[in-house]
Amino acid sequence: MHRTPTPRIRRSQLAAAVLALTATAISGASVANAAHAAPVKARYLSASHAPGTTTQLPRGVRPLHYIVSIMPDAAAATFKGQVAIKVAIDKPTASITFNALNLAFPAAAIEGAGGSKQVTRKIDFDADKQTATVHFAAPLDKGEYLLRIDYSGKIGTQATGLFSLDYDTPEGRKRALYTQFENSDARSMLPSWDEPDYKATFDLDVVVPSGQMAVGNMPIARSEEMGYGMKHVYFATTPRMSTYLLFFGLGDFERATAMSEGTEIGVITKKGALAQSRFALDESAALLREYNDYFGVRYPLPKLDNIAAPGRSQFFGAMENWGAVFTFEYGLLLDPAISTQADKENIYTTLSHEMAHQWFGDLVTMRWWDDLWLNEGFASWMEGRTTQRLHPEWNTALANVAGRESAMSQDALRTTHPVIQRIATVEQASQAFDGITYQKGKAVIGMLEAYVGADTWRTAVRSYMRKHAYGNTVSDDLWREVDAAARKPVSAIAHDFTLQPGVPMIRVSDAVCRKGSTRVTLRQTEFSKDQADKKPLSWQVPVIASTVGSAKQARVLVKNGKATLNVPGCGALLVNAGQSGYYRTLYAPANTRALAASFARLAPIDQLGLLADSQSLGMAGLQAPSDFLELVKATPLSADPQVLGKVAASLNSLYEQYAGDDARQQAFGRYAMARLAPMMAQTGWEARAGEASSVATLRAQLIAILGDMGEPGVLAEARRRYTASEQAGEQDVAAMPAPLRRAILGVVAQHADSATWEQLHARAREEKTPLIKNQLYDLLASSDDTALAQRALALALTDEPGVTNSPAMISRVARTHPELAFDFALAHLEQVNARVDASSRSRYFPRLAAGSAQPEMIAKLQAYAQANLPDGARGDADSAVAGIAWRIKLRTERLPAIDAWLAQQSS
Repeated sequence: MHRTPTPRIRRSQLAAAVLALTATAISGASVANAAHAAPVKARYLSASHAPGTTTQLPRGVRPLHYIVSIMPDAAAATFKGQVAIKVAIDKPTASITFNALNLAFPAAAIEGAGGSKQVTRKIDFDADKQTATVHFAAPLDKGEYLLRIDYSGKIGTQATGLFSLDYDTPEGRKRALYTQFENSDARSMLPSWDEPDYKATFDLDVVVPSGQMAVGNMPIARSEEMGYGMKHVYFATTPRMSTYLLFFGLGDFERATAMSEGTEIGVITKKGALAQSRFALDESAALLREYNDYFGVRYPLPKLDNIAAPGRSQFFGAMENWGAVFTFEYGLLLDPAISTQADKENIYTTLSHEMAHQWFGDLVTMRWWDDLWLNEGFASWMEGRTTQRLHPEWNTALANVAGRESAMSQDALRTTHPVIQRIATVEQASQAFDGITYQKGKAVIGMLEAYVGADTWRTAVRSYMRKHAYGNTVSDDLWREVDAAARKPVSAIAHDFTLQPGVPMIRVSDAVCRKGSTRVTLRQTEFSKDQADKKPLSWQVPVIASTVGSAKQARVLVKNGKATLNVPGCGALLVNAGQSGYYRTLYAPANTRALAASFARLAPIDQLGLLADSQSLGMAGLQAPSDFLELVKATPLSADPQVLGKVAASLNSLYEQYAGDDARQQAFGRYAMARLAPMMAQTGWEARAGEASSVATLRAQLIAILGDMGEPGVLAEARRRYTASEQAGEQDVAAMPAPLRRAILGVVAQHADSATWEQLHARAREEKTPLIKNQLYDLLASSDDTALAQRALALALTDEPGVTNSPAMISRVARTHPELAFDFALAHLEQVNARVDASSRSRYFPRLAAGSAQPEMIAKLQAYAQANLPDGARGDADSAVAGIAWRIKLRTERLPAIDAWLAQQSS
């Protein structure tokens, strides 16, 4: 699954008078919330190796094969189903329990060998456990049986289970059907053993309108016209797989195909959009060749489709259904009217992520959700590795630092959790799709690959794939292969980074240079943003270091908290050279100054790493916050565009921390705009022939950031271009070219007056293209003006935007006005819940509040969680509370040092 990123946070208001009191009050509450997240490693190690496989179903009955027949009624939003499940019963039983959610079936029957048959005596449904238990009059002996159930269910409007998406076309509104079963929603379309370890094969057949296209995991085996505008479509039998990977889609679709190494690659879109999928089709063919080679196991299905769907979800962007990858249109289609270079790269990232899942996740599946990272961490790592290999011109390796920083930001709070965590409920499984699972998992893999070498790592992965194909695994199954290939105990390092939470920190002593070599002592502690007095955990940390200007590197494994390192060369010492390590680096002050003086000579990826460490350590009070701004001053205009983008984003983040204190924010804004203005002047508004793709991305980023700060020149130019485009019509690409359209409209919408807001609203109502329509409703929700934000919230609960745009609009308002959005959602709880799938509500409301810096929000959020969430589903709420407390502390304890530095610069 490709997770929808948490939106960047901006403009929270601050009640300065109660900051210190709230920071003190929340520290006690957070300790209790995090009691499960920071025990010693041994606890996780013993839990991870508990015997057996986690299950919420009684053991003793296993599904072997499903024959599933579905007859959907899209207009009525209902469906009828029949399923025949071949099961193996391991010991005599008079009842069978399986998963079923919101399904109705009055009876079931079971057939045994020799034609014996029993009808159920009674059926018990447990809504809380999402199960059904069928009871028989006589016990069933050990053996194989065929369980038959006729049932019915509902088609939803949110992207979970079997759901519909409505979209506008020039011919009118149309409806398409899709499925989304991860993590635990196959049970809402078919009675099943809906857990990843219960793998089986599937035969799916559907009765659908003759003029529509039906899509499944496998190719269509046959299709029979039924004579009354309907057809019966039978799909080929799937390989052995988990229920959450089953897929069915139906609609007015088009399909384009290409062959790659004997596999039919396809893209499927709504009619009229197929041309926008050409990039995805071409790149999918190349990706399949690459993955066949890397994994050493050929893709086993005869076809692989990527299906583009209108609409969106607040919680995911794509899903790796085996042979039928589901993706929202923004993640698969390139619309020449609006798409940017960043869109193209994001589409490629999604493609490479979901296609990697066809091996990591589909062919070999984690045994239980505890090891979800075996799916998501590896797919995230493969997406980065493969993008850099097949599109080196994008230089996406630099993005690894941003991903690592995203994980560390969450991992350094007391509410973090290990990569491998104990999952007990459906809600906990849903909440496991987070930055620790994805980005920390990815970073740890990258570190281990750098430690053992790329060839050794690939050898281990190939062996893992061969041994466990069509099966289920735990993390130690992979570590055994890595240990064998590397011929050293890599698993010990892996356990440190996956079985316990937190971020190691390497403290670097003063460097001593003798005879052309630099000698330092490294000490391992722990980096925490909100637990300064916490006893540090212990990690074995692979460290790579070099001196600035030297191509030679030194390596050491920091064990038992300490190591000594001799680094070739004499000069400023750089630890974590190449940025493959998952740890913070805290230098002695002299070395910090030496690196700042040598900053322009560092490789771009090390410049990014040093900027990230300096900012995070400064905000945590471990070094002067102004040290980061000294690095900003040292960043030359000739730096890589992605480094300049990091500087711009970091300054914008600091600018937003001042929100609510206009005088101080304006003072910092003047400095930030002065620093960014030369970047904007160098980049310009117009694209240049032959410029790097990263320059195009930087241009849009600078327009958005300077617009956010209200820089007069950018505001005026954005408004001028918008007005020219409005007067000339949408075809005036000179005024608002596609690569800048989103950035320009974003600036205009953020600073809109009522008349401009109404212009955008009128355009949104008239727009027929879902991709553009979604963007326009986002713009309506992005205003700084409180009154316009309130109008956007009211609009979100009408039928006009569409059911998938409604929660997105409320989330968009929350980026700028978190208190307003949270209060509104709480006041309209029933209406908002109807627009958010049930298993994700525990995430949606905390995310609305997460950007706040108001002490009152902590109490509101805790009250919401207490009233609406079971104890095991409060992870996101606890994390949001910890983030709010951190933001309060940062503003009271760190921003004064930034103010003092600014005053020094002025003087």
